[in-house]
Amino acid sequence: MKLLITGAGGQLGRDLIRVLSDRHEVVALTRKELDVADEAAVLAAACEIGPDAIIHAAAYTQVDLAESRTEEAYMVNSYGSRNVAMAARQTGAKMVYISTDYVFDGTKGSPYGEKDRTNPLSVYGHSKLHGEKFVQLICDSYFIVRTSWLYGVYGSNFVTKVMALAKERSELTMVSDQFGSPTYTRDLAAFIGQLIATEHYGVYHASNRGMCSRFEFAQEIIRILGHSDVRLKPVCADQFKLPAARPENSALDDISIRTKGFPRFRLWQDALQSFLLHDLPDKEKEEQRNEQD
Repeated sequence: MKLLITGAGGQLGRDLIRVLSDRHEVVALTRKELDVADEAAVLAAACEIGPDAIIHAAAYTQVDLAESRTEEAYMVNSYGSRNVAMAARQTGAKMVYISTDYVFDGTKGSPYGEKDRTNPLSVYGHSKLHGEKFVQLICDSYFIVRTSWLYGVYGSNFVTKVMALAKERSELTMVSDQFGSPTYTRDLAAFIGQLIATEHYGVYHASNRGMCSRFEFAQEIIRILGHSDVRLKPVCADQFKLPAARPENSALDDISIRTKGFPRFRLWQDALQSFLLHDLPDKEKEEQRNEQD
């Protein structure tokens, strides 16, 4: 297939390239190369490329900044997604829209299924949900892929931040009353590759299996890396006054994956171990070779 990927410079975008380029012709455009808020530019790019599928990974993801930069968040996440959906319909391409667990308020008390009621708490969550609605209204051939707590080899994320802090401090403070489903971008990219080969359209919850608190997530990172000298201190989320509200428990249930016959994601602990012990060291070796060259 010929694939067009938006947001190709982000951590998911870069893993999409890494995972999908072996089997498909990939045209990957970064934010600088394609501003999804520019309707004419999006349509022109799609018409020129003629993709079989568009994977829309471009997003405004700075959750707290979105509270004060509301227009920017909506222009990218809502209007930008509308533009990509229009381009997909015009060119007859399948569309994959990457959405978020933040479309939920976190009050259900158990993992969310695809048909559960949405109720975002933040500007970011609202803007992503509006993006979903544009895709559903405009496209016939769409996959809405909600994911959560992303981390990967490229870019800054919770895992890399904990790793950096563990090298500098003997005690780390972590929130123990917010729960979610950590997701390795490489696993998500592989699932998207499986998805686009089908016509099983609809909404999917795609994250590594299981759930944990931020504290438990950090605990597992520290354990795998062998930082026995680093102490973790659990605290409640209300001790951190952040601009954007977060859902208390936004863990995702993969009902669509199970009912439509896709292989389930591996457990979040297994994905994390693979990331920390294999993929990160491989990246570091590659960077060292590049420096020597």
